[in-house]
Amino acid sequence: MLDADLGTLARDGETVTLTFTRRFAHPPEKVWRALTEPEHLGAWFPDEIVGERRAGAPLRFMQAHGDGFDGEMTVFDPPAVMELLWGTDRLRFELTPDGAGTLLVFTDTFAELGKAARDGAGWHECLGRLADELDGVPQATWGEGWREINAVYVDRLGPAAATVGPPEGWEEAARAGG
Repeated sequence: MLDADLGTLARDGETVTLTFTRRFAHPPEKVWRALTEPEHLGAWFPDEIVGERRAGAPLRFMQAHGDGFDGEMTVFDPPAVMELLWGTDRLRFELTPDGAGTLLVFTDTFAELGKAARDGAGWHECLGRLADELDGVPQATWGEGWREINAVYVDRLGPAAATVGPPEGWEEAARAGG
């Protein structure tokens, strides 16, 4: 694992932001499709996104084990920016051309510092799965290697960023497919 692939943590008052930067050897249009189209999202995003792909649209995030929660598409500007409320988190995906490829800057903004290591490890896994989807590489089982990468984030971000562990039943959900 490259240090540059690890997410970085920033705090501004009560707001916490994890930022990840990835370079893909694919044009922005292909990366955009992987970020937004249901047939690609299932390979890397933790939930099914139900709702229109337009700014202001209400969204429902359905989990593999049947639970769900609400959100909203706040920005949808193809093929450059998608921002949504994922429960109480604000997720922002920004794409810019980078030579023959694409630069992705992904941010997760939230209020609870204690979940930063857990979520950092989770998004790290998701972005690795996104890269595999784009490259046509077979996917590993959800959650495989999460504990190892979580330990790296705990070490990197500190104990205050690691007071919230994985959700109850996450291992069973991962074995069930996400």
